Amino acid sequence: MAEGSESKQSAVESMMEKISEKIHGHDSSSDSDSDHEKSGSASTVQSKIFRLFGRERPVHHVFGGGKPADVFLWRNKKISAGVLGVATAIWVLFELIEYHLLTLICHISILCLALLFLWSNAHTFIHKTPPRIPEVHLPEEPFIQVASALIIEFNRALKLLRDIASGRNLKEFLMVIAACWVLSIVGSWCHFLTLFYISFVLLHTVPVLYEKYEDKVDPFAEKATIEIKKQYAVFDAKVLSKIPKGPLKTKKV
Repeated sequence: MAEGSESKQSAVESMMEKISEKIHGHDSSSDSDSDHEKSGSASTVQSKIFRLFGRERPVHHVFGGGKPADVFLWRNKKISAGVLGVATAIWVLFELIEYHLLTLICHISILCLALLFLWSNAHTFIHKTPPRIPEVHLPEEPFIQVASALIIEFNRALKLLRDIASGRNLKEFLMVIAACWVLSIVGSWCHFLTLFYISFVLLHTVPVLYEKYEDKVDPFAEKATIEIKKQYAVFDAKVLSKIPKGPLKTKKV
């Protein structure tokens, strides 16, 4: 009798364990499904977030993701501060003190050559080793890569200007005219070096500030973009659509 009761109890315990395993497995599967749904909803929400200039990558990847991006986004504060300090010193030297570039190059060359010449001839009298002047050879590959990249961008700009001049895109035509007009006004205010220095400072400050406050800037930019599109639609309906266009010529095959 005792053996029969023990076998019944073991059978009941095994049944209870199976039931509990099924319940836990169902709970875990439901939890995983809910987590998957939450992650999917989060990803869809994240994909719907407006980003400035329609970018889909982080700011660091937009700048190339290498050392220039680290400098622009102040990943290494010493290097970024050094680059900005050198640019400021050059601007002060040429713009405020009005030092000329050719004069500066000649003075630096005279000073370096004179010091090296005197050191090379006077090392026997001062009992020091002569200076070791290294042989400098500039590699060709980086210059070729930069030149090819500049040629590609220059050809792309020429193609864009040709398309605008041929009257294919009125919107781009108005944007280029407005940009040239703004640059002409800014150019009348300051010299090219000052304009270049201002652009350099903005390139070292605006991206890092945008990366820090992008969650606040993007909604404001979205509202501004929507408003600009509304105003352009009104301008298109009242002005641009009323401009007469010439007949389209059929292309000969």
